[in-house]
Amino acid sequence: MQTAITEAFHDDTYRRYGFDAQRRYPNEELVRFLARHFFPIPRDERPSVPILEVGCGSGANLWMIAREGFAAHGLDLSAEGLRLCRQMLAGWGVEADLHHGDMASLPFADGTLAAVVDVFSAYCLDEAGAARFLDEVARVLRPGGRFFTYTPSKLSEAFTDHAPSTLLDASTLSGIERPTSPFAGNRYPFRFTTNAELEAALAARGLAVPTSERAARSYRDGKELFWFAVVAAEKPAATEAGRGPGG
Repeated sequence: MQTAITEAFHDDTYRRYGFDAQRRYPNEELVRFLARHFFPIPRDERPSVPILEVGCGSGANLWMIAREGFAAHGLDLSAEGLRLCRQMLAGWGVEADLHHGDMASLPFADGTLAAVVDVFSAYCLDEAGAARFLDEVARVLRPGGRFFTYTPSKLSEAFTDHAPSTLLDASTLSGIERPTSPFAGNRYPFRFTTNAELEAALAARGLAVPTSERAARSYRDGKELFWFAVVAAEKPAATEAGRGPGG
């Protein structure tokens, strides 16, 4: 039911606003992550480096991943978002493998992806859905693969002062209803987390967390802050004979 609400909201938003429903250029923190870990890879090797963006929407990040020469994959719950994404990719003269589906069930084989990136997308999953998503991330990453997430933090006043929205669980709001809140009017499950919660969840799935940062943006002329947890994780590399730790 919650997935259907999220899908309908985003389909309607993309249908009404088109490319104006989302930014058109890549998230800065994602660029930093890719620059640190993937841009040093020689161009002729990048086609063998598969990178999946979950919640790719209209392609604001995915076109950059494809244009940089990586094997770009995108997944989104919204068919309307994917329709726009195809136009975005064509406009940049690049291609990506696109999937319509739920990020809590990734259509990829075990140990096949070099990276999974989530830019302000997996927050639409409640706690149970987020746990399934992280299980899937750990499953599809290949040894040495990396995960990046830029996701709402519980430090945000949108969470600490959320009335009249209600809590669906300890982390997930029914939507953003306070009129003065950033993202007001987003009427679908909207989950917040903390860096410590993310670090623990990733560690429980055998993923190391070399980077855990926070980023904030002010709204209403600096009167309110919206915080993001910016976390990167890594799946341990395989040991000799292709066996992972404890294999």
